[in-house]
Amino acid sequence: MLAFVLRRLLGAIPLVLGILTLIFLLIHLAPGDPTARFFNPNIPPEVIEQMRRNLGLDQPLHVQYLRWLASFLTGNFGYSFGQLRPIAEILPATVGNTLQLTLVSLVLIFALGIALGVLQAVRQYSWLDNVLTFVALFFYSMPGFWLALMLILIFSLKASQWGWPVVFPASQMVSVGYETMSLGEKIADRLLHLALPATALGIGAAAGVARYMRGAMLEVIRQDYIRTARAKGLPERTVIWKHAFRNALLPIVTLLGLYLPFLLAGAVLVETIFAWPGMGRLLVDAIFQRDYPLVMAASFVISVMVVLGNLLSDVLYAIVDPRIRTE
Repeated sequence: MLAFVLRRLLGAIPLVLGILTLIFLLIHLAPGDPTARFFNPNIPPEVIEQMRRNLGLDQPLHVQYLRWLASFLTGNFGYSFGQLRPIAEILPATVGNTLQLTLVSLVLIFALGIALGVLQAVRQYSWLDNVLTFVALFFYSMPGFWLALMLILIFSLKASQWGWPVVFPASQMVSVGYETMSLGEKIADRLLHLALPATALGIGAAAGVARYMRGAMLEVIRQDYIRTARAKGLPERTVIWKHAFRNALLPIVTLLGLYLPFLLAGAVLVETIFAWPGMGRLLVDAIFQRDYPLVMAASFVISVMVVLGNLLSDVLYAIVDPRIRTE
């Protein structure tokens, strides 16, 4: 297993370097001067030129790239033009906030998707299967940003108009007075704030997992060893949950690596809509502020998180299917 993980890590190094190069080129070849937003038109040109030299922007592109790459590889992400502080002080909190949202969304995706998929498979072609199929396709085709806006409209704006208690906050990640709460109250408050953004981010993917799980379960149920288990007189519950379910889970593991990029991409819009202080919102704010060092650092971190997610998916798949490790 250790050799398998090392091979995957070594294979990820060229991918990360390629991502770094692409991010650098996209930012530096984009139109506009990254320092223009900081300069007063009345400032003499020689002062502006001196500032560009101090930032290294007067160097050829390949020199800027090598200096930037060396800084990144040593953990020096530079200085944020917009927030006027080192980027290394900004990233830890936002990465942690995005991981919270992503992990809760993943739990929702796989718990709800697997449960609905199994239920549909064991009730194939029934009215329940047809209804759940319609609901799954409806949410799977729904844009995440539109669902986020509808959740805010229903559970926040309309709820207060209709006299309903506003249980799920529509913005931020903690309530006023969070620091004075007990541990249990803090956990409950954080989960309530996570409910709407995690639902907006994960419900579409949960619908996709449900369809995938339904197909996997039906394929396993048609296998000869399932018919043999039934012929031996095993209870249907044992056949489904001990034999069919465990084998149908195998391909579901690979979806982790597929849905992590989807979640991180969706987090950009969802975090912005719900004012969730994560990497997605940080990236959007940095783009609007033309804070290029922060844009590059945030893009790099998100890309690395995607690569690590794919690596985790490969490792999990190798654990559940030992044949993968020997290939």
